[in-house]
Amino acid sequence: MLALRGITWLLLLQSMGEVISRGLHLPLPGPVVGMLLLLLALRWPIVHDSVRVVAEFLLQHLSLLFVPVGVGVMTHLDVLGQYGVRIAIVIVLSTWISLAVTGLVLRALMRDEVAPDAAALTSTEASTFNDSANAEPDHG
Repeated sequence: MLALRGITWLLLLQSMGEVISRGLHLPLPGPVVGMLLLLLALRWPIVHDSVRVVAEFLLQHLSLLFVPVGVGVMTHLDVLGQYGVRIAIVIVLSTWISLAVTGLVLRALMRDEVAPDAAALTSTEASTFNDSANAEPDHG
């Protein structure tokens, strides 16, 4: 019964996302709005517990969700043969760009996190910290 409630929550929130997205003419697809609603709804134990059961089930059978994609690829092999190299290049480049942007954002966020600690050090503490950080380990 809990699993039925969980799938009901998922479908209800996705439907609400569709209605909101279309009704307000948002540039986001309905399922994305539904996921945002789900993120907010997961704070309630009644939603969290029932959706957790469904999520565990779906994750256990995740490989089955790739069957339709495989069938789609097989039915469009002619398109893949014609544009396969271009598609592969786009996939590789977009992956590299995504990794680079993620790394740069992470570096910027970590720099902002470390900067206040370094600013709080006095000049004596900073020199002591730098000396200990630059010291070679004793492998004695």
